Amino acid sequence: MTFEKNPHLELRVLDDRLYDWGLPKYQTDLSAGMDLHACIAEPMTLQPQAPAVLIPSGIAILMNSPDMVAFLLARSGLGHKKGLVLGQAVGTIDADYADQIFISAWLRTPPGSEPIVISPGDRIAQLVFLPIVRPTFSIVDRFSASSARGLGGFGSTGVTATQPAASGSD
Repeated sequence: MTFEKNPHLELRVLDDRLYDWGLPKYQTDLSAGMDLHACIAEPMTLQPQAPAVLIPSGIAILMNSPDMVAFLLARSGLGHKKGLVLGQAVGTIDADYADQIFISAWLRTPPGSEPIVISPGDRIAQLVFLPIVRPTFSIVDRFSASSARGLGGFGSTGVTATQPAASGSD
């Protein structure tokens, strides 16, 4: 597998307002994600616990590589401070998808909480690119090796800092 560290991708601007608001870019030198804008015509109010809404990003990208995937993620400040998260937690953009990227947004705060207003141009999500591994499988009756963890899962290694790890399989 070969993966280019800083690949050059094609980006279509589907909403000319992005030229004023800013095209997707890394906000700092060490940012992992590029912020995406809400390309909506007018302010949109999201009510707590209402169904998720699809918000256009105004862009389409072409990765066209089996070695790459893009993920849509919530912006940490909006998710933590305001409760705005993605409707599916993480959005997967496959390398062969070349249409407009939509942001599925949902307000996770309890019913009765304040709604949130998204205005045209607000940066509401981020786009992160990652290399992808595409394994093949061998069907087996037993694994050829074992792990120290064994079959443990779902809390088998404990929670507290002083709790000893489980030994063997649970």
